[in-house]
Amino acid sequence: MKLEIARALFLVAGLAVTTVAVAAWEEPKPTVFSKAEMADQCALPRVAKQHEEVKPDQDLLLFLFGMRQGLRPFG
Repeated sequence: MKLEIARALFLVAGLAVTTVAVAAWEEPKPTVFSKAEMADQCALPRVAKQHEEVKPDQDLLLFLFGMRQGLRPFG
């Protein structure tokens, strides 16, 4: 087989694969939901976990200071 024919077949095969990939690629369109459309669906899960307030650790500032000291170059 001549080199020109092989190149042409390779080009056609590559274009075919690209065409199939583009045709299969489907992205959802941006849409806006309204409450009327979602009336039958619950906005929150039925068993919603209660959020507890996170208390900061008193040693956090000391820990950060120690980490910063470790970043200094020796010498």
